[in-house]
Amino acid sequence: MKKHNFTAGPCILAPSVLENLSKAVLDFDGSGLSLIEVSHRDAAYDVVHNEAISLFKELLNIPEGYHVLFLGGGASLQFCMVPFNLLNKKAAYLETGVWAKKALKEAQLFGEVITVASSADKNYAYYPKGYTIPKDVDYFHITTNNTIYGTEIHEDMECPVTLVADMSSDIFSRPVDIKKYGMIYGGAQKNLGPAGVTFVIIREDILGKVDRKIPTMLDYRTHIKENSLFNTPPVFGIFAIRETLRWMKSLGGVQKMYERNQAKAKLLYSEIERNPMFQGTAAVEDRSLMNVCFVMTDKYKEKEADFMTFAKSKGMVGIKGHRSVGGFRASLYNALPIESVQALVDCMQEFEKANA
Repeated sequence: MKKHNFTAGPCILAPSVLENLSKAVLDFDGSGLSLIEVSHRDAAYDVVHNEAISLFKELLNIPEGYHVLFLGGGASLQFCMVPFNLLNKKAAYLETGVWAKKALKEAQLFGEVITVASSADKNYAYYPKGYTIPKDVDYFHITTNNTIYGTEIHEDMECPVTLVADMSSDIFSRPVDIKKYGMIYGGAQKNLGPAGVTFVIIREDILGKVDRKIPTMLDYRTHIKENSLFNTPPVFGIFAIRETLRWMKSLGGVQKMYERNQAKAKLLYSEIERNPMFQGTAAVEDRSLMNVCFVMTDKYKEKEADFMTFAKSKGMVGIKGHRSVGGFRASLYNALPIESVQALVDCMQEFEKANA
């Protein structure tokens, strides 16, 4: 039976990426060594490393003055590194979910932190609007997509201060105007590759402005100077990123990914709206292209476990909703084909015919 991978993370990867990864694990670049055995100082790996950075810059149209870093520790370590490097006196945060709240909590260890707005009142089912970003802060931090709650900021905002964004789950899913951000970071395990690599896009001129001393490994300037090779990098993960970026480029780049993602999301959201057994959980204007969250309507609530069992029998993988929301969650990351979304829609319609 064909499996349809809707898991929220680690993500589905393109078949060509998996094939190239498997070959490299057995024999990297004809060296007779596995990819996971070669030195990060090897000339052949150096090509991979630099190409991954180059493709990152090319596909996102990253302007001069910005650096692309590959680090460890996941986005969670960035919750600490961001304020360590950028928060001198005061920072502002937008609280839109679990991860945004965790980032805010870490920042409070380094200075004054203002919560500009929060959507906690409705279990983060929407993005706050109409708030004012204070101009006397060192930076404003946002989380652009919430995997747990299925909400997303769809446009790059105008910001009067340095804008920092956690884009763990929507990077490369749509075109981004990098110039509007001082920094963008995220884990690779949604749209880029396996867990183990954290990407950072950072404008160099925002660094070096805090009074505190920063430990060497936690200082972005260390990794800029050493081209993300200060310590042994996650070679396997960076190779996977290189292969994923090559795959994206071969299909037409980020704009093409955006068009594919819009089509997938439209297909599934339309079925949720049509089918009397299901309803979405996120505010319509803030619905995520990456993570579609939905539940059974009150009338059919007792059928939730039955649908989960039925969906699994049809090859649907990873659609159980997060415990904070319940119900179901289908993650539609870049590498998920629209055929898988259609299979889920067919599954929902077949269940409706038998149970509604």
